[in-house]
Amino acid sequence: LFVVVIAFAYLCFTVLAPWQLGKNTKTSRENSQISRSLTADPVSLTTILPQQDSSAPDEQWRRVTATGRYLPDAQALARLRVVDAEPAFEVLVPFAVEGGPTVLVDRGYVRPVQGSRVPTIPPPPTGPVTITARLRDSEPVVQGKEPFRQDGAQQVYSISTTQIAAVT
Repeated sequence: LFVVVIAFAYLCFTVLAPWQLGKNTKTSRENSQISRSLTADPVSLTTILPQQDSSAPDEQWRRVTATGRYLPDAQALARLRVVDAEPAFEVLVPFAVEGGPTVLVDRGYVRPVQGSRVPTIPPPPTGPVTITARLRDSEPVVQGKEPFRQDGAQQVYSISTTQIAAVT
């Protein structure tokens, strides 16, 4: 019993404590980014993401503005979302920024009809538009849940720019 107690204590200090502290560090960092974004003025997207493969992990939740065009032919829906305790699809549309990268814009959510069928989705604006949005990193791809096309819409399980670019 003494050996088991010592082994458990060792595991608590070497495995569980760092894991728990790591979760706190991540949450504190995200809370700080959100707080900072609430008072900061929006900046041009191209100052943070100047080219297609740019990344800005320290700028999560930052408000940005961009002028460009939606690419409605590459629209996708993120499945299995919950909004206000009800099922929803998130509508994802690539946006080609003038003089900058193409980014994925989450236009909001729509409720499924008849259980899980895709409803009619209003098209994005045509022509040049200016948007104000918040930056977010891609979600990890859900393993074992491959994208598919149903009801005339490309559907994915993760908001992953890499995965959506590959299927659209």
